[in-house]
Amino acid sequence: MSGKKNAEKPFRRAYIEITNACNLNCAFCPGTRRAPRVLSPEEFALLARAVKPHTDYVCLHLMGEPLLHPALGRILEICGEEGLRANLTTNGTLLEDVKDILLSAPALRKLSVSLHSFEANGDGPPLEAYLSRVLPVVRLAREAGIICELRLWNGGGARRLNGRVCRAIERELGVPVGDPPDGVCDRKLAENLHLVTAPVFDWPDMALPAGEGRVSCLGMRDHFGILADGTVVPCCLDSEGTVALGNAFERPLGEILDSPRARAIADGFSRRTATEELCRRCGYARRF
Repeated sequence: MSGKKNAEKPFRRAYIEITNACNLNCAFCPGTRRAPRVLSPEEFALLARAVKPHTDYVCLHLMGEPLLHPALGRILEICGEEGLRANLTTNGTLLEDVKDILLSAPALRKLSVSLHSFEANGDGPPLEAYLSRVLPVVRLAREAGIICELRLWNGGGARRLNGRVCRAIERELGVPVGDPPDGVCDRKLAENLHLVTAPVFDWPDMALPAGEGRVSCLGMRDHFGILADGTVVPCCLDSEGTVALGNAFERPLGEILDSPRARAIADGFSRRTATEELCRRCGYARRF
């Protein structure tokens, strides 16, 4: 569901971090030690024009909660002006507040909601109160033709909670769900509505021991990322910009993506080999 790749463009999607700030503190997320930053619409426009020759799809996050962006509507307008289709991933807590912006944005292609963020925060509203602000907006988005992806990336998590989430989806959205799937699963519930499950994984961290054996990653092969300060990274999990390939505000993006280091990363992954020390310490790359 990441979007059909344009044969004339080398990447399926680009991640642009419009803010690295977040309103939650999820146990599964490493967060970031970088100073909080929000891309201005002018900065985002520069990056949108830079990625346009390389992909047709942008995901408006790496770290952070994109719905916090104070000019989210303008960001989505710029996507449309540049002919880019936008994907948004959110913890869902602010959906009710920005629903009019989302529903009126022709460029918005997909809305992914990390429902597992609820159990990853000890303090917060009851589950039913959280879902009552999320699922009605998902229903409206789906009816508007936006692909909606409901995520339970918690490896089964608190099975009792996952079951309650699935029953709530059935009640609110009027679709059969059944039992929460195990493992990696993309279950199409209805048109424009998917339930996606996955196990918990270890984010890449230089403090972790390097893993042994082969790895599988699409970083620099079908996607790349740009942090809020313009730093180009090979994938969406480099939360600190450890593998900094260059800065898109300072150098042409095409030059950065075609650099020897970037090419070496892609060539290595095509052979299931990690050329970067951070990638050798990534649990996600060892899931497959």
